[in-house]
Amino acid sequence: MPDTAPAVEKLEESTEAYGAPPKAAAPVRPPVANAAGNAKRKRLLTYLGVAVAVGAVAYGAWYMLVASHYVSTDNAYVGTDTAQVNALVAGPVASIAVSETQAVKAGDVLLTIDDADAKIAVAQAEAALALAQRHVQGYYASDAALAGQLGARQADVAGANAQIAAAEANLSNAKTELTRRQNLAQSGAVSQEELTTAQNAYTQAQAALNTAQAARAQALAGVEAAGGQRATNAAQFSGVSAAENPEVLSAQAKLDAAKLALERTVVRAPTDGIVSKKAVQVGQQVGVGTPLMTVVPTARAYVDANFKEGQLRKVVPGQKVELHSDLYGKSITYHGTVRGISGGTGSAFSLIPAQNASGNWIKVVQRLPVRIDLDPKEVAAHPLRVGLSMDAKIDTRN
Repeated sequence: MPDTAPAVEKLEESTEAYGAPPKAAAPVRPPVANAAGNAKRKRLLTYLGVAVAVGAVAYGAWYMLVASHYVSTDNAYVGTDTAQVNALVAGPVASIAVSETQAVKAGDVLLTIDDADAKIAVAQAEAALALAQRHVQGYYASDAALAGQLGARQADVAGANAQIAAAEANLSNAKTELTRRQNLAQSGAVSQEELTTAQNAYTQAQAALNTAQAARAQALAGVEAAGGQRATNAAQFSGVSAAENPEVLSAQAKLDAAKLALERTVVRAPTDGIVSKKAVQVGQQVGVGTPLMTVVPTARAYVDANFKEGQLRKVVPGQKVELHSDLYGKSITYHGTVRGISGGTGSAFSLIPAQNASGNWIKVVQRLPVRIDLDPKEVAAHPLRVGLSMDAKIDTRN
């Protein structure tokens, strides 16, 4: 065995130098196999493996029986078909009856536009309608007058016919007298003066007949003119009543348009909802089509849930959906129904669609919006606002 005396002497000298008692060195024990500890460790590992296996089987069974029949996403947002309120007539804003975030009912007054010009237009249209009605009444009165003129012209024709008959009779007598005197003149029974007188009478009778025939032609022309004037006047009112005359209907339509413009100076809520994006002030000059405000019908809210394309294999309209809003948390559950699936992804309808035919291409999972209708009673009990985040879970078993 080695000599340990020098080491002991050095240790004593060191102890005396520092004044501290020496410490006894711990004995070094050789390793001993712990059979009991190893057996316990094996049992624990075995239990852990069994627990993991049971958990995996339970999870697999739960997934096959339950989870595989549901698809969910937190990429869902509340939406609704908002009602944009625009000015339908031009003019300065006279008053505003609502404020931002105020709840309104359909038909409530939102604002009014100065109606002075509209009232003047209504008065002018009423005067034009009264004038048109009098014009139509004048057509009926003119028809009676023109009928009298036509009768007078027809009487002129009858008188001209009588004059022609008399002129023809005179001409026949004058011709007979002229022929008799011409025969007697050959024998010298009548004088030349009588023969000349007979010839003059014949000539005058012929002229009288021509005059009567001309008067008859003029009377016939007068009949045609009177008949044409009466027909022209009758075309203004024939076939319809005075109230349905085109002139009256046109004036009535202008009056209705003026009254409608007057009614539109009072802007009313088109639907129940919340006033949002109010962009008008009292005194502001607005034109036709100027946006005034938006009414958001929160009672008819729906949800657009953006599911991954791989999640939609079994999703069809009519399936039930459970939803939770970040506004109320998990304590409030909304129940909805799938209305339908959008016709394209968001990227397909973007301003600059993706160019998937390019050389460098990376596949990106696409999402399709699914429109979900909510229960109106639940929305009324816990109102939502457009744009709020939602969690949606669709039951695909049906």
